[in-house]
Amino acid sequence: MSDAWQYQLRIYLPDELVETARLRSDDPALGQLPEILQKHGASVKSQFDAFAEYLVEAERNGTEQYPLYEWTKATIEKQKHLKSFSLHVRGRELYSKDEANSLEADLQPLVGGGVITRISKHDSNPEHNPQMLERYRTRGVGEAGPTD
Repeated sequence: MSDAWQYQLRIYLPDELVETARLRSDDPALGQLPEILQKHGASVKSQFDAFAEYLVEAERNGTEQYPLYEWTKATIEKQKHLKSFSLHVRGRELYSKDEANSLEADLQPLVGGGVITRISKHDSNPEHNPQMLERYRTRGVGEAGPTD
């Protein structure tokens, strides 16, 4: 069954490269990163920006249809995930283990060299993904939430 899981890599950048990567992911200041991404048909997506886009979409379409709205809003207000970038391969947020491993192997030499501070690999197995705090879970109409 583990072969069925899909994967996503995330890279974490130092403060001085965050805005560069958000605005110009092909900038020479990012060293070999753009070349490696191109080799794998990959692109970077700021987690912070992705969360902000989710909030805008939810507010445009009605937040009741977006179960992660409150959690995402609380997360972005704390300015979490500014240094985190998900890697999409050929336009896909999730991809095969082989694709993830190959991309990770090529990125590994950049870790600690001033471009990438760390890499994390996530899979689609729900048992490996943290669950949202109870206070952010969607409630049925008239159902009270926790007071914390």
